[in-house]
Amino acid sequence: MATNRGKTSLRLKRRNADPMRDYDRLPAELRVWLSRAVLPWRPRSVRLAFERALSRTRDVDRALEELDRLQARLLAADARAVWGAGHPDQPPM
Repeated sequence: MATNRGKTSLRLKRRNADPMRDYDRLPAELRVWLSRAVLPWRPRSVRLAFERALSRTRDVDRALEELDRLQARLLAADARAVWGAGHPDQPPM
């Protein structure tokens, strides 16, 4: 069966939880961030990353900025894995 993940190095995992229920339980600002996210974050994963960032920064906006930086790092790693180090979005080594 074809999926909508396309070509990616992201791992596929089966879940027993209800991701929509988990999404609905997220704080409003995190649901907004997640709705605009580039990667297919699981609600549980983004909640844990947000809670870690919030515990470090003690500020919601700065925690969301940390999520942006985390997502950028994950995208760079995924691009390197999928298209190689010569991809235009990769920094020179």
